[in-house]
Order: sequence, then structure tokens, then C-alpha cells
Amino acid sequence: LLQLLVIMVSHKEFEGAGKQPGLQVWRIENMDLKPVPKGLHGNFYTGDAYLLLFTTQAPSHYIHMWIGDECTQDESGAAAIFATQLDDFLGGGPVQFRETQNNESLTFVGYFKSGIKYQKGGVASGFQHVVTNDMNVKRLLHIKGRRAIRATEVAMSWASFNQGDCFIVDLGKDIYQWCGSECNRFERLKASQVAIDIRDNERNGRAKLQMVEEGAEPPALTEALGPKTSIAPATPDDDKVDTSNRKKGALYMISDASGSMKSSVVAQSSPFKQAMLSPEECYILDNGVDRNIFVWKGPKANMTERKAAMAAAQQFIKEKGYSDKTQIQVLPAGGETTLFKQFFSDWKDKDQTTGPSKAYTIGRIAKVEQVPFDASTLHSNKAMAAQHGMVDDGKGKVQIWRVENGEKVPVDPSSYGQFYGGDCYLILYSYRLGGREQHIIYTWQGLKCTQDELAASAFLTVKLDDSMGGAPVQVRVTQGQEPPHLMSLFQGKPMMIHSGGTSRKGGQTKAGATRLFHIRQSSSRATRAVEVEPSASNLNTNDVFVLKSPDALFVWRGVGASDEELEAAKHVAGFLGGSANNVAEGKEPAGFWSVLGGKKDYQTSKSLQNMVKPPRLFGCSNKTGRLIVEEVPGDFTQSDLATDDVMLLDTWDQIFIWVGNEANAEERTGAPKIAKEYVDSDPSGRRGLPISTIKQGAEPPTFTGWFQAWDANMWDTDPLDRIRARF
Repeated sequence: LLQLLVIMVSHKEFEGAGKQPGLQVWRIENMDLKPVPKGLHGNFYTGDAYLLLFTTQAPSHYIHMWIGDECTQDESGAAAIFATQLDDFLGGGPVQFRETQNNESLTFVGYFKSGIKYQKGGVASGFQHVVTNDMNVKRLLHIKGRRAIRATEVAMSWASFNQGDCFIVDLGKDIYQWCGSECNRFERLKASQVAIDIRDNERNGRAKLQMVEEGAEPPALTEALGPKTSIAPATPDDDKVDTSNRKKGALYMISDASGSMKSSVVAQSSPFKQAMLSPEECYILDNGVDRNIFVWKGPKANMTERKAAMAAAQQFIKEKGYSDKTQIQVLPAGGETTLFKQFFSDWKDKDQTTGPSKAYTIGRIAKVEQVPFDASTLHSNKAMAAQHGMVDDGKGKVQIWRVENGEKVPVDPSSYGQFYGGDCYLILYSYRLGGREQHIIYTWQGLKCTQDELAASAFLTVKLDDSMGGAPVQVRVTQGQEPPHLMSLFQGKPMMIHSGGTSRKGGQTKAGATRLFHIRQSSSRATRAVEVEPSASNLNTNDVFVLKSPDALFVWRGVGASDEELEAAKHVAGFLGGSANNVAEGKEPAGFWSVLGGKKDYQTSKSLQNMVKPPRLFGCSNKTGRLIVEEVPGDFTQSDLATDDVMLLDTWDQIFIWVGNEANAEERTGAPKIAKEYVDSDPSGRRGLPISTIKQGAEPPTFTGWFQAWDANMWDTDPLDRIRARF
């Protein structure tokens, strides 16, 4: 029968497949595809296999085959064949996923924001997916998860309950949400979404919902479940695998030269370079320790290899002895997922544009609308403010202190904009937004400052924050990683960063005899001049450099440099003193190279500004007894910010720590450590990003702009009361 399926390439179900944006779901029934009605999407029988197709506006396609724990070999085999045929039918461009019960990818879980429901049984036992008005249902669902919600059907008995979770007793026309005495607010909120979903989609709105607290069960429950026995205490979650995929990957090339698939090592450990992927080949990225395997299909690889990609991955998992729950993603060139791209240090998408007004594409596969920077619309355009990291145009009030002997000492305003690598500084920026005064505290930490100063800078920041009622946004900045907004505070002057030394009176260490400053403009048009090692290998065709030696001063302009960068170079030259010789790239006098110690290769390709990576949101919670980090699936919204947790928003060139009002002390103190580890262990090799800490209710537009339709009054009413009102 399977042989027969392979021959039958097109299926009548494929005719309407992928024509409209949205989700289509089929179940494998007797080796054939049967559509699942829309109202029942998110319900899966654990004895069955399913095929899902998600189509974006673009359109691009995602194919998922889902395999239940009790599904037969034949059915999972048929699902794999249908997935390959559907991929073929759609021209080989879709991304393919293999999903197993309880181990689904974030992409998959993201389709079902109100939860995934696992039901016992399947086709073989006569269970059908039909929306009926039949009210004699009797089932008990155990709700798990704070971000990815799963409702699993368990035995209808008090023995299935525990005090730490929520359960749904579904009796057809009455649906009871039972809350254990130790279950927390956010979990109640999520369980309510499942209950509302059952009522609205499976019962066509005809059932009644009721919230029940442990110990106050109505008679209807004891009728359904028998006399109440003692309820088990809360069980700690099995050590959930930390899903942030921070571990290393290895890269293999697949070839079928000998007629059978072989894999050979390309690189033992990440981060990889994009150039390692040749368009003529197929590759496996092995992140099996985190239960992830990716197959990348080169656009010019031979058809046999491309079609056998999924099979090759399954064979690879067997050979490596990985769990059969390992997730597989098969990716065509151009359709790479964020999870895959994060293993490469230099990933560029082919539609990335160049230049300071970098264009951006956000959305399902991070097609961010393109928003070039325009300072005049900062207040009305939150998405632009967020993409460019600008809360305003930098024209507010600036105060700067240097950290000295554990205290903060005011810096002379005439030297604002000069930063020395041997110092730490506190910069307080105040501006008005919507009639209220807002504050940002930037803590700038030089790479050559002492451990004591580092510790003092952190302590003084907290002290300053407290003295202002805890409302300011705190941003920790490492030398050389200054965010665009900080660079814009010195109105028209570049921010100058000296590699060492200090701005203290009498503490000035003598600067080197030869100094080279690299001037670059950010996407929001602010410039900064960073001192680098005076060597020709540091030049870059896209920028301007100022070179100072004991007897000469040069301003070197790269072919791709902007006028604003040249303007900024005049300030730097003025600061260093002397009359400048202008040098154009390609027309350098011999004296220029000799100051740099000779000619060397340097970056001569036009810069591709990094495209905005899709933002990712994580929750840091110790509700299970240890601090764990989990990613929020799908398109996240403001209501995914759990007020009893600390959340981490990664927008690629900066990290936000959002502190919920009810987060506990361990989460508050643990989150900054987690944020730092998260960046330092990033498989793509990112390091030292600015980390901003913001409090619930005092979010700046650089944060809120990443959320669609942010509502400043959302937390004025209790989210639990709001959802109860829908009962």
C-alpha cells in the first residue's frame, strides 16, 4: 500500500492546498488524507498521524507532520510520504517539520495560542473529528505549561488531579475549570483560554463555563467523578529541557554518490560561517543534544538528495542514537528559520539592503515592514522607534557622572561625548513623552576599568534608580556596543570612544603616539568614533577613519562612506589637533601607509547592514522550583508578558529584561544573569549587547514598538477578572 502511495503523486486534497493564507489540517485515515474541520484545529488523537500546512501572506509554506504517541508505523510512514508529496506539489519551497506529541516545535505550538489538546484513541478506535451538538461528552483534561499550553486527556478520576495544576472537567453542556490550591495566576489565565476555546469552537458556544477552587467542588463534579478522595500534592515539572537551544551544533554534508546516503563532517562545532553551505549540496545541522536536527537543501543539489532530505535526517537520528522524539526541520535555501540561522555568526538574508536607512522586513517569518528612520515621526511611529532603538531624537536633558572611589563625580559638560576605556560613566537622560517626564540611565562600562569600578557602577545605578522612584529604564552598555540613542545625545557631535585612559584630572594616561579612530554612522544617523589598533587591516571601505601620528593627521574616506561620517571626522580631527590631510580610498600617499606599519588587506566589500531578526520573547520563571527560561511560541502579544515573571525580549542588537510587578526576588535577581548568559552562549557568537531593564507600567517605545497594538492601560484591570468576564 505504501508503494502505491509513492506512485500517486498528486492528491485531490492538494488542489486547494496553500491557496489562502492560514492553517489547513488533515488526519491520516486508512492511508488517506481527511480534512479536520476548522473548529477542531488544535485537537489531536494520540493514536493518529496528521499533516498540517500553514501558508503566510507572502505566500510561503510550512508543512508539519505530527505523530501521536500511540500512532502505528504505517500511519506515520504514510504521513511522511504525504508531506514529501505536498512539498513537491508546492514546488519544493516549503519548510518541513517532523513533530512528535509533547515535543512540538515553537512554530507549531504558535498556531494554537489557546492550547493543544491531546485526546485518547484515534481512527482505529472509531473516533472522528466532527463538530456536533452532541452534549454527552465526559472527559478530564490536565493543563500544563505557561507559554506553550498543552491539555492532555487523563483518566476520569480524582487520582488524576494534583494541587499544583489546573484541570478541565468537560461534561458537554457544562465545562468546569478546576484550580489546584497551589496553582498560580498566570496558569489559571492560560487554562481559562483552553476552556473558552472548547466552548466557542467545539460546542459552538452552547456550553456553560464555571471556575471551581479546590475544596469548593459543586455536586456535579462528585457525580461525574465519584466521592472526592485526597488530592495529590503539586508535582515538580520534569526537568524541562531548556528550550533556548544554547548548546553547540555540528555541521555535516550529505551525499548519495554511492546510491546510499552518507554524511561527512564540515564543522565540529558552531558558530558556522554561511559560506560553508554550498548551493550544490544538502547539509545536516546536528543540534541533537537539544533534540533538534535541521536539513538544509541547496538550491542546486540533485533532486534525489533534496527529496530524500527528511529520510536522511531520520536515518541520521537512528545512527546517532538520539531520542525518536527529536524534532526535524527541512529547510530550502531562503526559507531558513530563526533557530537555524542563530548557529551562524555572519548570516545574511539575500534581500538585506545596505546603507544607513536599513530596510527591515517583521511578521510571521519576520517580514518586518520596512521603516527607514525619520526623527520627525518618532512619537507616532512606535515600530520605527523600536527597530532603530530610539525613544526620541536625543534632544532632552543629559547629565553625566564618572565613577570614582565608589562615588559618582559630575563630568564637566564641555567634555560630554568623550568616553575613556579606563572609566565607568552614569548617563541620566530625561525627556517628555505623552506629557510625563521619562528617564533612562545608561551605565557605560569601559573595557579597561577595574573590577571595583564595575561593581560600583552597578550599585550606583540602582541607587540613582531608587532615588527616582524606580521608574527609569536602565541600560547597561559595554564599550564599543553603544545603542543608537546613546550616540544621538551629543547633538551633531560624534560620541568619541578612547580605547584606554581616563578623564580624571591628573589621571590621564598618555595616549599612544599613533592613534586611529573609526567613524561609523548608525541606522538612526548618529555617529560614533571608536579608537582601534592603528593597523591598515582595520580600515573599512564603508567608513571614515582619522589617523594621527606625531607629525601628521589624515582623514581617510572609504568609497562607501557617507557625508555625515566625513562631517564627524572634522570634530575628531579638531579634538586631536593639527591640520588634516584628506585622503581618498585608492589614492593614499606612501606616508599614510607607513604610519600604519604598511599596507594590508582590509574589508573592501560593501556592507550589508544586518536585517532585523525576528524578535524573540522568553519567560524566566522559577514556579517549578528552579529558574527556567522558555520561549513564547508564535506571534507574541502584550498578554504574553506574565506579570508574575521576568521576561526577556531579544531584538538581536539589544536585549530587554521586563520585570513583572509580581515577579519574585529570585526571578528579579536571576534574570540579568540569565540575560548575560543567554547572549554569551549564543551559537551565533554575539557578545556584549546592551541589556535594558524595564519595569511593568514604565515601558519605553523602544520596547512597546515590538508589540502589535500595545495598550498602556492593559494592566489597570486584573487580567484574571477580564478573562472571567468571558465565562
